[in-house]
Amino acid sequence: MFEYIVWTGAAVSVTGLLGLIWCIVKVARARRQKLDDEALRAAVQSVLPYNLGALLLSVLGLMLVMVGIFLG
Repeated sequence: MFEYIVWTGAAVSVTGLLGLIWCIVKVARARRQKLDDEALRAAVQSVLPYNLGALLLSVLGLMLVMVGIFLG
C-alpha cells in the first residue's frame, strides 16, 4: 500500500524536476539571444511562476516519498 505513495511521490518529484529543467532551458535560450536588459528581465519574469510551480511539485513529491517510507 505505502509503496504506491513512494512511487507516486517519485513520479511527482520527477515531473517537478523536468519542469525545472524546462525553465533553465527557456532562460538559457533567452540569454543566448543577447536580448537587452528589459527583454531579458521580461523573459525571466515570465518563466518565474512555472519555476516556482515546478519547485513546489518537486518538494511535494519528495514529501510523499518520505511519508511513504516512514509509514511503510
